[in-house]
Amino acid sequence: MDPVVGCRPFRGGETNREVVVALRVSERSVERWRRAWRERGKGDLSQGSQGRSRLSETQVARLERELERGPMVHGWVDPRWTLARIKMLIGWLFHVSYTVEGT
Repeated sequence: MDPVVGCRPFRGGETNREVVVALRVSERSVERWRRAWRERGKGDLSQGSQGRSRLSETQVARLERELERGPMVHGWVDPRWTLARIKMLIGWLFHVSYTVEGT
């Protein structure tokens, strides 16, 4: 799962801090994503996974709503989403297993 879906925050010119606040992730993660986006080109990161999603469109919509509610609503003590937490949330909500790498 790509936390910077389509790299919209980077295309809009938001600062790292604005992306951190919007996505509730660490500044270091945003720096890594932005560097990868620059190095690999805008097209690579916006393509997303080439594999078929294990979630339906309805499930993806529900996941987006749950992510917007924030990690603390789901029992974590700090307000940051990590890939590991998102993976766990997907498992809890949909009984679907992903690796942190996205497969």
